[in-house]
Formats: sequence, structure tokens, C-alpha cells
Amino acid sequence: MWTLSKRAMNITPSATMALTAKVAELKQQGIEIIKFNVGEPDFDTPAYIREACKKAIDEGMTRYSATPGVIELREAVCQKLARENHVQYSPAEVSFSAGAKNALFNTIMTIVDDGDEVILPTPCWVSYVDMVKLAGGVPVLVPCREENGFDLDLDALAQAVTPRTKALLFNTPNNPTGAVYSEQTLRALAEMALQHEFYLIADEVYEKLIYDGEKHFSIASISEDVRQITFTANALSKAFAMTGWRAGYVAGPQAAIAKINALQSHSLSNVTTFVQYASIAALQGPTDEIDAMVAEFDRRRKYVVARLNEMGFACRMPKGAFYVMPNVSSLYARKYNGQLLQDSNGVANFVLEAAHCAMVPGAAFFAPDNIRISYSNSLENLTRGLDQLAAAVKTLA
Repeated sequence: MWTLSKRAMNITPSATMALTAKVAELKQQGIEIIKFNVGEPDFDTPAYIREACKKAIDEGMTRYSATPGVIELREAVCQKLARENHVQYSPAEVSFSAGAKNALFNTIMTIVDDGDEVILPTPCWVSYVDMVKLAGGVPVLVPCREENGFDLDLDALAQAVTPRTKALLFNTPNNPTGAVYSEQTLRALAEMALQHEFYLIADEVYEKLIYDGEKHFSIASISEDVRQITFTANALSKAFAMTGWRAGYVAGPQAAIAKINALQSHSLSNVTTFVQYASIAALQGPTDEIDAMVAEFDRRRKYVVARLNEMGFACRMPKGAFYVMPNVSSLYARKYNGQLLQDSNGVANFVLEAAHCAMVPGAAFFAPDNIRISYSNSLENLTRGLDQLAAAVKTLA
């Protein structure tokens, strides 16, 4: 029969990617859209990383490599994890992949069987749910309350655990909320995982983007027992402004990493070889440009939150990443072009059409009363876009 697979039919397209396509369509029509939807630093990849890539190409690093990455790169990842995250890994416990998304997908496909439950604290990144579904698993969504700063609700998480719980996947600092989970909270979560015998998948891709003296804590550093049930995923995308390079990794138990590598050998083969050598330079290089980038994000963060609250939106100050999540329910029941704004999707469409700003509806992240704004844009554009938003809101009936 000429039919597509049930697996393919069960996939929900990424809301953020769909919005990017719509923005491109409007641009073709001559409409300038200010992009607050893209989770991507607006800084250039540092020069020393670009030079390392060019050097690798010139030296002929253009052939296949080992599936998990060249040994020098995996050693650099291990050194980074020991130095910055206080957790020891060997190169055999590291798989280098095409970004953190690829690393997470490989991990979920490796550990989740049909019917296994994976707990996902929400709001969460748009791809987590579909990754679990593609593996045959069952996503179990556990809300984090806005009034608590979107912190993990340990009681609610404990109540969500069943005999079918296979893993809990969390992201700190969090996309989309910017929440940073404390060491105390993560220690309690680790105890829960050990007691109920489920894996932990820690997405730490925003670890370097933290403000107000907060500290990133890697759950795998708690103990050897916790390390053996944890998969730590990360990437160079956000911290090093390397989104298009597709460079990420997962570190975890050696037997599981071997199977992740086996899976990758039949799909990706290996990350582009010269990108791997550029990644070594990134992991071992200076941090001056990263520090400057974080300082600029901090300045924008404070500006955006202040402006949104001035407009009447309830917007909490995030502690990490480069997103804010204002509550937009105050606009519900107001009218745009004669139509009621009833949810975050309606508000996002209104903002796109009336303010010419692209923002992601919170519904995409299971936060139905919020909207995600990325401040990975220039202060000039942030100012102009928020001015346009304020003017558009005043036109609502």
C-alpha cells in the first residue's frame, strides 16, 4: 500500500521551525519582521575557532572519522567535563554528535522501549515530546508553576513516577523559561531516580549563559551511582555561537554510549571531520568572547523584562539562557481585527501581523498562557520591536 508510516504520521512539526518558515515568507513579500523567535546567538563564531576549522581543511581533515568522534576531541570533552562540571569521564563514555538535538535523539532511541514513560517537566523544548514518541515511548508532562519561577516541582514529579518510568529529561538552564535548577533541587531529583530506578537525561546546552550570580550544577557530579544513570548532553551551539556547525555530545555509561555509537553509525556516521577539529579549539580556547557575549545578553535581559512589565505583561526575570516568558493572558478577550484573542497562538499571530515581531506561542512549549521572546538580537532591534509591540497592544479593542 502507498502509505506513510504511523511513525511519520505521528510527528508534530517543530513550532519554532514552522514560524521561521512563515517569517521567511513574509520577508519575501517585502514585510520586515523583527525576529524574537530564533534560539540562536547573534554573535559571530570566535575567530580562533574559524581559523582552526580552516587549518583542519588545509591539512586534509576532510575524510571519515571514527563514529563517536576523533579521540583528541573526546579527550577534550572529558577534560572540559572534569574542569567545569566536576565529573570524570573516559573517551569511551563520550559520543560526539551533530548538535545536542542529535545527542538527545540518539540517547532516547537507545534507552526507551515501546510503552516506556519519560517524564518531561514543562514548559519544555518543543522536540522532547516527539523524540520520545518516535522511540515508542510515552511522554509524561509535569508542569512547573509560573508563580514558583518555573522551578521543578519535586512533589509533582514524584507523583508522576510509575513502574513504567524509564527516564526523566530536564533542561537547565531551561529553554524556554530561563529557569536554573539549584544543586539542592537536583540532588533531590537524583535521590528520586536512584530510589525508583530510572535514568536521568540532563540537557545542559545553556550552561554558560547564567546571570545574577547563579551557578550551573551538573547532576552527574553528585556521585558515581548518579553518574552511572545519567546522560549529560551538551553542545557548542549556544556558548560558542556555533549553531550552524552542528557540534554536540552526550556523556554517559559506557555500555549505553557504545549502543548510541552503534545507532549513530547507521544514521549520521560521524560529525563533519573538520568541524570536530574546530570543536577541539573551542573547548580548549580562551573564554573572553564568551564572557563578553554573556554580559551583553545580561544587559538585554534586564531591558526586555523591564519593558514588558511596563506594558502590563507579567514577566519574571530569567536566570539563564536568552529567553523570557511573559504571561499574555491579560490580552485574552481583547479583539484584533474583530477577532477575540483567546490563547497564546492568537497572541503570537497578532504580534506577527500588527507589530511585525516574530515570537513563539507558549503553547508550543506546553505553557498555554505565555509567549517566548528570544533576546538574542541587538538592543537596537529589541528596542524597535518592543516599541512596535507597545503600539500594537494599544490598538486592541
